Amino acid sequence: MKLNRREFVAGTLLAAQRVAAGHPKGPIVDSHVHLFAADQRRFPFAADAPYKPTPLPVEEYVAFAKEVGIDHAVIVHPEPYQDDYRYLEYAFSKEPSPLFFKGVCLFDPIARDTPDRIASLAGNNPRRIVGLRIHETRKPGTPPTTEGPIKDRDMRSPAMKATWRRVHQLGMAIQMHFLPYYASQIYDLAAEFPETPVILDHLGRFDEGTPADFAAVLRLAKLPRVFMKYSNAKSLAIKPSVRKIYDAYGPERMIWGYFGHDRADFGKQSEMLDEMFDYVLEEDREKIRGGNALKLFGWSK
Repeated sequence: MKLNRREFVAGTLLAAQRVAAGHPKGPIVDSHVHLFAADQRRFPFAADAPYKPTPLPVEEYVAFAKEVGIDHAVIVHPEPYQDDYRYLEYAFSKEPSPLFFKGVCLFDPIARDTPDRIASLAGNNPRRIVGLRIHETRKPGTPPTTEGPIKDRDMRSPAMKATWRRVHQLGMAIQMHFLPYYASQIYDLAAEFPETPVILDHLGRFDEGTPADFAAVLRLAKLPRVFMKYSNAKSLAIKPSVRKIYDAYGPERMIWGYFGHDRADFGKQSEMLDEMFDYVLEEDREKIRGGNALKLFGWSK
C-alpha cells in the first residue's frame, strides 16, 4: 500500500519519537498476553478453573500498550475461563485501534464438537481467532487425560488429528504448550500438516527435559512452518541454549511473547532480548520483536 505524504511524515515522526523514548526499533507485537477481568460477576472463572489469577483487565493492558508503544497483541485465552469466550470478545471491543488484538482459543482437542466450535468462534469474530492452544505438560510416562481443565490429551488420537485438520482448513495455527518430552509426538503430527503453522511456547521449555528431549525440540525446526516463541526468559543464564535454538530456527521463525505489564517490565524484557541476541543483526532482532508476528498472525504480508 502506497503512503501519501501526510501518512509518511506522521510515520516518520512516530518512529523518531519512539527512538527518542528508548523504544526498540521496528514493530512491537506481544504474542502472548493473558487478560483477566476484575469484574468476576460479569466474567466469572470456570467452576473447575485450575488457578485463580490476579485481575489484569484489558483496560489496564491497553493503557500499558499505548505507553510503551506496542503495535499489536495476541490474547492467549487462559485456562481459568475454559470454553467461555465472553471476556476475550469483550477485550476485542476495548482495543485501542482496529484489529489491535487477535486471539488464540482453548478447546478440548479430542472433543468431537471441537472442530465445529472453533469454526463457529472464528465466524463470530472475523479475522480475530488465529490459533488453537494445546497442552502436553503431564509428567513423562503418565497416560494422557480424557477430562479435566488442563487438556493433556493423546497426541496420537484420531480426534486430535481431526482437530488439527480443521485448524488447517481454517488457516489458523496450532500453539503448543508442552514439555520437551513430547516434542517427537508434536513432530509426527506437524509433519502430517506441513502447511499449518505450529508455535512452540516458552522456548519449548527446553530446560525441563533430557538432552535428548532438547534435541527433539531442535529437530522440530526441520519443519519449515514451526515457529519458536521467545518467552518466559528470566535471565541471561539461558543464553547458550537460546543460541542453539536461534541457530536451529533462525531469525525468520522466532517471535517475542510476554514482556510485562508496566514500563519497568517492558524495559527489562527489551534490554534482555537485546543482550540475549547480541550476536544477531539489528534487522533480524526487529523480526523477532514483531516483524515475524505481523506476518504469522495476518496483520501484514
